[in-house]
Amino acid sequence: MTLAVVAPIRSKPLLESPQDIADFEQDLLSEFVLARAAAGLADETISGDVDVLMEVRGWFGGPLWELAPSDLDRFFGQDQRRLATLTKVRKAQSLATYFEFMEVRHQADIHAATGVLVQCPVDEINRPRGSAGWRDDLHEARKYAPTVRNYTACRLASLIGPRVSELSLLEVNDIRWDLGTFGKVLLRGKGSRGQKKERLVPLINGSRELLEWWFQGPRWEFDHHLDDPGAPLFPSERRDPGGRCKRVSTSAIRGAMSEAVQRHLPRWAGRATPHALRHFAASDLYAQGMNVVAIQELLGHRWINTTMIYVNTSTRPTSRTPGLPPASGSRPGSPDSPGQEPS
Repeated sequence: MTLAVVAPIRSKPLLESPQDIADFEQDLLSEFVLARAAAGLADETISGDVDVLMEVRGWFGGPLWELAPSDLDRFFGQDQRRLATLTKVRKAQSLATYFEFMEVRHQADIHAATGVLVQCPVDEINRPRGSAGWRDDLHEARKYAPTVRNYTACRLASLIGPRVSELSLLEVNDIRWDLGTFGKVLLRGKGSRGQKKERLVPLINGSRELLEWWFQGPRWEFDHHLDDPGAPLFPSERRDPGGRCKRVSTSAIRGAMSEAVQRHLPRWAGRATPHALRHFAASDLYAQGMNVVAIQELLGHRWINTTMIYVNTSTRPTSRTPGLPPASGSRPGSPDSPGQEPS
């Protein structure tokens, strides 16, 4: 028996010329664009990500897979130092998303072709720090009233789980401040066969504080019809012939949340929706100790099996009781109510 010398099939990198590298980069970028389109992102969002990648590529002068954390330190710390913080946050997120794409889809291919092991240059040390969430955007919003309206509607959905259609139909007189311990809200909608369905939901989990804050200030930005029982709780900027605001549309709420998710949680784009906030509310209340039957009534489900789909039962209940007033230090009437932000 004799020994054979086995030579590797790829004895040297496949990419030898600048043109080979440019072609490979273009193929990766094209596949990235297609993948983002498949995820349902808007063309403008994808185009914005590509613009960032091309800007960094031009500054770096080499393939992005060679970009190291120290290079990004210089990019954000020197070249982009005077840029607005939020703009730097968005650029960093575009880079992080592209590197995640390369790591998940093409790490082995890139290593075989170039000898480089792809590693995201954005880490917890150099990641630009921006606002903490949607709430922090409110006072800087170009159009304050609709921005705070959309935030409040989605925040309410994350606390007690109304459907987006029920949020749109809410009127001023649907808030019954004097019912029960915390007050209640009358949610109106339609069943599967078109019949009208109504249910009274207690204003627990910080939802009363949220609505008090909404009534005391932001709601007045639209009109002065809060004394009109039939006035919409969440108004539109559009007005009827009498000069009163119409109801906000469900598409406006969905669109606003989609934009907020893209800004603050881009990896959840297409998945974090107003309907997902119903799931969040169910799981959050269960974690606080509310039983599944009570959550079923809160969400307006006919069958408890449906509610079980919404509840993350792996979450261990805590000692915090749903509906307690804000903990010490929270300001009554502010949107800083207990529980996580919907973001």
